[in-house]
Parts: sequence; structure tokens; C-alpha cells
Amino acid sequence: MSDLAWIDGALAAARPQALAALLRYFRDLDVAEEAFQEASLRALRNWPDKGPPRDPTAWLILVGRNATLDSVRRRSREAPLPQEVLISDLEDAEADLVERLDGADYRDDVLRLLFICCHPDLPATQQIALALRIVCGLSVAEIARAFLVSDSAMEQRITRAKAKVAKAGSPFETPGAIERAERLAAVAAMIYLLFNEGYSASSGEAPLRSGLCDEAIRLGRLLLRLFPAEAEIMGLTALMLLQHARAEARFDAAGDIILMEDQDRTRWNGRMIAEGLALIDKAVRHRVPGPYQIQAAIAALHSRVPRAEDTDWPQIAGLYQALEHHMPSPVVTLNRAVAVSKTEGPAAALDLIEPLAHRLGAYFHFHGVRGAMLLKLERKAEAREAFDRAIALARTPAEAAHIRQHIDRLRVEAGEA
Repeated sequence: MSDLAWIDGALAAARPQALAALLRYFRDLDVAEEAFQEASLRALRNWPDKGPPRDPTAWLILVGRNATLDSVRRRSREAPLPQEVLISDLEDAEADLVERLDGADYRDDVLRLLFICCHPDLPATQQIALALRIVCGLSVAEIARAFLVSDSAMEQRITRAKAKVAKAGSPFETPGAIERAERLAAVAAMIYLLFNEGYSASSGEAPLRSGLCDEAIRLGRLLLRLFPAEAEIMGLTALMLLQHARAEARFDAAGDIILMEDQDRTRWNGRMIAEGLALIDKAVRHRVPGPYQIQAAIAALHSRVPRAEDTDWPQIAGLYQALEHHMPSPVVTLNRAVAVSKTEGPAAALDLIEPLAHRLGAYFHFHGVRGAMLLKLERKAEAREAFDRAIALARTPAEAAHIRQHIDRLRVEAGEA
């Protein structure tokens, strides 16, 4: 792994905590973002030669804060600019900062920032998009992909949200109990999207982006401390744990995707699975089912069996049908189709998939699943066309490589060179 690759991963993992702390200092979204960007540029200049700091997050907070204060002083002429060495050489200052900062304080700034971004004056879609952009540093394209909308539409959505927050003059303080309860659903959705951004990383990025999954799980546990009787937060945390437990088995040595049915289940993280199963079992006893609980229940059915062939597909198909009731979505229907293919065959699955074409035409997994069903039905020309479309929409090299295997096999069978 190159120095730049490591630094990119470290900056992505540290961003939520560092930016939240910088916002607490400066109480302005744009200023906090600029401070973090300046600190990131200095990290790119300093870390390759000097090595990583003991606490990258603390380093970025200190550098971002100092650089911004220096910029303000320069503009106001209130004080001379400190020598560069005092800003960039942090070998001694870093230890002092880590000693001064209360770790729980600046780390839990992230949750405070999430609740601030999820202000009730903003529509839910703008709340989540703003939080993903500000807190997680996801690009507009990445957020648009999560919402299945165009980049331009998402750019407008985020711009409007930032303008509304600035105009409202929202206080950057921890919301009270009532405000937290009102914003809980939006915060939970943002946390899960943060998790998915880390989870969907390719094999080469996985060690770097796994920090996003870890941070999302940490925030889920923190939400549970605030809302210990909230079954949906139990379900959310359980879902993330059960999914992240499979991380070590999802790619082979060459970086290719390993489907769940082919994974070495001995490599799944037993501790995470045990915690996730305990949480979903506790959530179900509340008898107030919700989307996160249902998805966690599906993940639990996969996690409870030692072999893929023991999977209870009829129950999984039924749970996806219940999920469609709670959270109607073409992606949910696509997932149900996969389960239906296991119980009723590929033809029945294809009947569910085909009506989704107009809504999921730009979605990689739609074409991949459709191609797989067509291939099982020996409709090879149509399968080839679906796989060609899928590979054009692949987001990672691993996704493209997985589809390439199907295309290459079809080419060999067709006698192509």
C-alpha cells in the first residue's frame, strides 16, 4: 500500500471526528470544511516524510484550527503569522493536544453534528444529503448514487440545504431530548448510508474504508445509549454488525468478489455476529417491526447457518415482502427477486425484475441480477446484453471483474476469440 493510499484512508476515517470538532470551534460549516481541507493538504505534505502521527484525528484538528486562526489573523492584521515550523512540525504539540483533548468529547462531536445536519426545517432527503457531504466528505456523485438521482439534482439539493442552514442561523449545540427524538430517523438513515459507503468499497479500498463502517457502528452504539428502548436503533446496529462481520471473507486473494454462498464462513467475525444476533433478538421482543429490524433479521438468517445450503430462503423471501410493505423500493423488490429465485426458480424472479427496468436502468446490480437470471434460463444472448450493461455501470474494479467472468464464459461458449 502506498503512502498516498494510506493517507487517503486515514483522512477519510478521521474526517467525521475532525470536522465535527472544527465546527464546534468555528461554528460555521464553510469555515470548518476549509479548515479540514487545509489540514488534509498539510498531511499530504508532511506525513509521507515524517510518518503518521500517533493520533491522526487530533493532528488534523490542531492543524486545521491553527491554520484557520492564522488566516483570520493575517486578514485582520491582529497578529503576525507564526513561523511555518510551529504549524507543521507537531511532534511535541501533538502529545500536548492529545493530553488536553477529552477523547470522548471530540469523538462524540460527530453525533452532535449529525443531529445538527438533520434539522427539522430541512426535508429528510436534504438532511441526509447534507450530513453525508459535510460529516462524511462523500462526493456529490457518491451521494447521488446512494439516492439513485443525477449528480446535478444532488448538487442542487445540497446547495439548498446549506443555504437554508446558514439562513436559519441554527445553533451548533447538542439538541435537547425532544429535538433528538424528532431527528432520530434521519440520523439513523445517515449512519446507515455512511456504513454502506464503507461496505461497498472494493477489495483494495476495503482496509482503508473500513473505518467508515467502524465509525457507523460506533455511532449506532452511541445512539443506543441515548435511546436504549428504541427497537429500530437496535435493528440498525445489529444489521451493521452482521454485515460487517463478513468483511474478511468478501474478497479472494486476487481482490475478486466472493458471493455470500461461496464465502468461507469460518472467516466471519463470530464476536460481531453474536452481538448482532443478541441485538436483533432483543429488538424483535419489542413487537414493533421496522425496516432496520427486518433487514437485520434477514442478515441474521444468513449468519445463523454454518452452510449456505442450509439458508432458509422461504423465510428470507417472506421478510423481503414485509420489507416492501414498510419501505417500498425497487431495490428491495430486486433483493426479493433473488430470494424468490432460490424458492420458485429464475423465471419467477425474472417476472419480478422486468417491471423495475425503468426505475433501475442505471443501477449496476439490476443488470447483474437480471443477467444471472437470464443465464439460468439459457437465454444467453439477452444475458450477454445485460452483463454488458452491468459492466458499464460497475462502480469498483471488483464489480467489473465479477461481471467480466460471466461475459468471458459466454464468449467462450459462443466460440468468440
